[in-house]
Amino acid sequence: MDLSKYNSQELRQLKAEIDKELKSRRRQEARQAQKEIKSIAERYGFSLTELVSGQPQKGGKRAAKYRHPDDADKTWSGRGRKPAWVKEWESAGRSLDDLRI
Repeated sequence: MDLSKYNSQELRQLKAEIDKELKSRRRQEARQAQKEIKSIAERYGFSLTELVSGQPQKGGKRAAKYRHPDDADKTWSGRGRKPAWVKEWESAGRSLDDLRI
């Protein structure tokens, strides 16, 4: 495309039209990508929000990584403060790895 034929005003107008079209196409492509990703997420039983954030949705509970050997109801995800039973376990000289599920 030979742009030398255009004066400055025509070039600015052309640039504005190109920018507008690029912005419109970008929005269309984003909507299409969201539809495709949502479809894939749903196929695997996830929401789009869940996949994008890398976190379970609010109210979701993290899977336990540690379990008390004598009381299966005592579990810990490994996040946040250590429960008292984990602290007691470690203070007795035992390894946290022994509790890993």
